[in-house]
Amino acid sequence: MGGKGKDEPAESKFIYMKVVGGEPVAAATLAPKCGPLGMPPKKVGDDITNATKDWKSIKVPVEVEVVNRQITVRVLPSASSLIQKALGKAPRVRPRDKETHYTHEGNLDFEAIVDIAKQLEHKSMAKTFAGTVKQILGTCNSIGITVDGHSGKDAQALLEKGHWNLPN
Repeated sequence: MGGKGKDEPAESKFIYMKVVGGEPVAAATLAPKCGPLGMPPKKVGDDITNATKDWKSIKVPVEVEVVNRQITVRVLPSASSLIQKALGKAPRVRPRDKETHYTHEGNLDFEAIVDIAKQLEHKSMAKTFAGTVKQILGTCNSIGITVDGHSGKDAQALLEKGHWNLPN
């Protein structure tokens, strides 16, 4: 009598994690998260790898939804992962030591920044679209990407001076 009836809706469980796109996720990493939900870590890892194959060698957040032991994997790209994808460079070879940090080199045009800001506007806490664009420019500054040849900080100043027009 204490079990769930057929008329009761299934409960959704979510797992959030950051993975390197297109690379297999270690089953040992997934086991503590998937075990309590009754999901085999190997299958979850394979589904995550398939869902992130478009984001090869880019660290990207994913959401794994489990309903009735069925898995749905959704990629939730962050600003830095969208910027790296917009650069369109060849996948990077990751060094084995954890101490090495990347500095990305590249130049994006302002239109690409506006496109990224449109994709992330729903996540942003900025009051205006210009604020969202400034957040993306700040991310460019922190990962070492230039915008039309200007650093992120300089691009923010140019935006405030009216150098670029933003769509409404």
